[in-house]
Formats: sequence, structure tokens, C-alpha cells
Amino acid sequence: MSTSTTETPNFLPPKGKNTDWIWHLSFGLLAAITLIAFIFWGNSQSADGTNKILLICAILFAFFMAFNIGGNDVANSFGTSVGAKTLTMKQALIIAAIFEVSGAVLAGGAVTDTVRSGIVDLQAIDGLDPMEFVYIMMSSLLGAAVWLLIATRMGWPVSTTHSIVGGIVGAALTVGFITGKGGLSMVQWGGIGTIAISWVLSPLLGGLCAYLLFRWIKKSILVYNDAADEKLRKIRTRKAELRNEHDHRYSRMTELQRVSYTNAMARDAVLFAENDYDPSQLESDYYRELHNINKEMDQVQAHRALEHWVPLLASLGAIIIAAMMLFKGLSKTNLHLTALQNVMLMGMIGAVVWMAVFIFARTLKRHTLSRSTFVLFSWMQVFTASAFAFSHGANDIANALGPFVAVLDVLKTGEVHDEVAVPMAVLIAMGIALISGLWFVGRFVIKTVGSGLTKIHPSSGFAAELAAAGVVMAASVMGLPVSSTHILIGAVLGVGLVNRAANWGLMKPIALAWVITLPASAAIAAVTVSILRVLF
Repeated sequence: MSTSTTETPNFLPPKGKNTDWIWHLSFGLLAAITLIAFIFWGNSQSADGTNKILLICAILFAFFMAFNIGGNDVANSFGTSVGAKTLTMKQALIIAAIFEVSGAVLAGGAVTDTVRSGIVDLQAIDGLDPMEFVYIMMSSLLGAAVWLLIATRMGWPVSTTHSIVGGIVGAALTVGFITGKGGLSMVQWGGIGTIAISWVLSPLLGGLCAYLLFRWIKKSILVYNDAADEKLRKIRTRKAELRNEHDHRYSRMTELQRVSYTNAMARDAVLFAENDYDPSQLESDYYRELHNINKEMDQVQAHRALEHWVPLLASLGAIIIAAMMLFKGLSKTNLHLTALQNVMLMGMIGAVVWMAVFIFARTLKRHTLSRSTFVLFSWMQVFTASAFAFSHGANDIANALGPFVAVLDVLKTGEVHDEVAVPMAVLIAMGIALISGLWFVGRFVIKTVGSGLTKIHPSSGFAAELAAAGVVMAASVMGLPVSSTHILIGAVLGVGLVNRAANWGLMKPIALAWVITLPASAAIAAVTVSILRVLF
């Protein structure tokens, strides 16, 4: 297929001369300066007499957690775009920096739950000391962060939400058993079962939707384009043969015949340049035959599928992305739109996108069919990746800032509250840690998602992202237990199944990583909370 001739992207730094040292230095300095400033800010927010070493450890754990969310979760979101060569690693980094941080700052919420998981009932610990709560939250951050770093370095995309849940479960149970104030009854085991269900349900739904969507795209657009491209190649070959035949005829003419034929050709050239010329007025055989060939070329309607289906596909994608932004990404803002207003807004966005893509598709007629297909799907893929990044920044950054803000609140007030205000400084610092993690360690997960599981191109990458967005949105509305990370991996495998190129060998360790995410995070958090209780 014309859209499938793409070499495997190189995600790792080039051997020999490394041209990325400026980026490494810049992000290293940015992360270091942000961390130092964040420590000073955190110190100003704590109460007098607060253990400064404990505060610094809490800040380091939270920053480390956000760093690894960027390296795993954000990298997973941009893996298809980089793998399809729609974006370079640096371009993905810039888009992530803009949309992830914007999502966190603009729609991250003014308050956050101190225990977002809902899996552990900390109130079940009889007489829970606020400092014990601090140790649990800190340990959950480090437990999740260490496991995420291990998974990221191995190239395994895992759920950050499941990681933090595992950390909280492990730390809370350890404190409960050590103090004798709580036990297994603290854990909502039905919630753990829900997580187990998501291991199967998420990739299954993502894979099924992506398979159906990309199969339709391939059949309705890509296969049609390949057939049209083949017809155009044959017609262009006939054009070249016509020119050679004309040159051969011309070389056999007498001098007088050449003068007469040249004059006729000149008149035909002028006439041929007009848009509404009369073919019967053509004098030379060459231009008569060229007219017939061009007529055949027009009848091929090479760009028909792009002009007809891609705008509708883009419109559908815009509506799904708008729904995800309104109901998830912007759910914590004070928009207060009614259901009718949301529907009307999504309809307007869909109509505008349909019109814009239709006009854009028509302007691409002067380009080759393969180039036009690449450009159109590339733009749509960047659009979906950007919306994903905004929604991710608005929602999943809370996996890092939720436990940390809870710790900071206890160190400031000496009490545990159900909800805590989120300072802007925390959102900005966590956002910077997020994009730093994407740059320094994200390439390993990007390599897995972008080329390891299957070969990704703009059309298949767009199908995977759109299918994943649709499943995430539908699952949120229906209350299904799903993970956006697992959904996207399933979607990538779904498009790989269409091309019969899914790498099931690589999927085995990833699936195993999903299963051990919760116990691995729990074990690390359990060890950490034991150490913290001894040290502090």
C-alpha cells in the first residue's frame, strides 16, 4: 500500500556524535531549578516545627512520581504519533509541554481528594495518627514511582493509577498490621477485582474498536487510494509513451511537415491551456490523444475518498475529542454547561472541523495521493494526541499531586482532610517534572508503542488514538472499569491485527507487567513506609 512504505523510526540517541546534549542540559537545569524552587516554596507552606528532612523527602517523592508519569503514561499517549513519524521526539515534547501543563493548570481542579483511589478506607485504622497518614502517602508515591521507572526502562506501558492504588494499599496495610489498628478489612477488595477486570476489558474494548475503525479506513480510503494510484501510474506511463511516440513521428517528418505540425502544436498548446476549450478544435494528434488520457485521469477521481470520507472521519473525531475535553478534561472547571449546551457545542465543533478538513483536502489535489493521505491523517493524529495530552494533564497528574498535597496539608495543619486545595505552584512543578520525564526516559515506552507492537503510520495511528478516545469517553459515561493506558495498547494491537502484524511476543511481558503493577507498587511502598516509621 502506498501509505505503508515507512521505515522503522529510531527512538534511541544516535551513536557517536550526540546532538541532543543541549536538550539534555536544558531539561536537566529546568528540572533542577524547579525542584529547588519547589523545595523553598514547600518550606514556606509548612508549619513551624515541621521536620524539614521529611518535607524534602515528600517533595522529592512527588517530583519523582510526576517524572515517571511523564516517562510512561505521557510517552504512551504520544507513542503512535512519534512512531508514525507524524511528530519527532522534540515536537512531541513541545506539544506535551504545552498541552499537559495547560491541562494541569487550567483544568487540574482547585481541590483534590486526599485519597483518590477509593480502594483503601484509611478511617478503618483505629485512631489513625496524621503522621502515619503522611508516611502512607509518601510511601505510595515512592512505591508507584519506582515501579513506573522499572516498567518505563523496560519499555512497558503500565497504568499510573493502578500503581498509586497499589502503593496506597501496600503502605496502608503495613501500617495497619504494624500498629495493630487495622487489617485486610481496610481494603475494598471489590475495587481490586474491578482493577483485575480492567486488565482484560480495557485492551479488549480498545482493540475491538480500533480494529473495526481501521479496517473501515483501510477498505474505504486506503485500498481505494492504492487502486487509484495504480490507475494513475498506468496513465502516466501512457503519457510518457505518447510523448516518445510523438518524438519518433516528428523525427520522420519532412522540413515542411515539421513547420506545419509545429504551428498546429503551438495553437493547440494555447487552446489546451484554457479550462473550457472545445476538444473538436484540437488540430494535432498529440493533443487529441493527450486530451483523452487526461479525461481518463479525471474519471479516476483519485482524491474522491479523501474528500468524501476523511472530513466525516475528522468531524466524528472532533466530536469525540470535544466530548472527552468537556466531560473529562474540563470537568473540574466552572463552565457549568447544560447537557443541551454541551451537545450543541460538540455539534458546532464537528461542523467546523468537517468544513475545514474538506477545504484542506481539496487544496491537496495538486499533491500526490500518498502525500495527501499522509498530510491529512498526520494533522488529525496531532489533533487527537494534543487533546489526549490536555485531558491527561487535567486528570492523571492528580496521581502525583493528590498524595503530595495531602501530605503538605497535614504538615501545615496537623489534621487529615478529605479534600485539599491545590496550589498553582504544585500544578506547575508537577507539569515540568512530567515533561522532563518524557524527554529523559519516555523514549523507551514510545519505542514499544510506536514500533514494537506493530508498525504505525498516520492513518493507523489516528485510528488507534481515536478509538481509544472513544472507548475512554464511553466507558466514563457507562461507569466501566477501564484504564486509558491499557485501552491505547489494545487499540495499537487492533490496528496491527488489521495489517496482520501484531507483535504478540512483546505483548506477553506487557500483560504480565499490568498484572504485577499493583503488588509490585504495594511491596515497594510497604518497605518504604516501614523505613519511614523508623527514621521519623
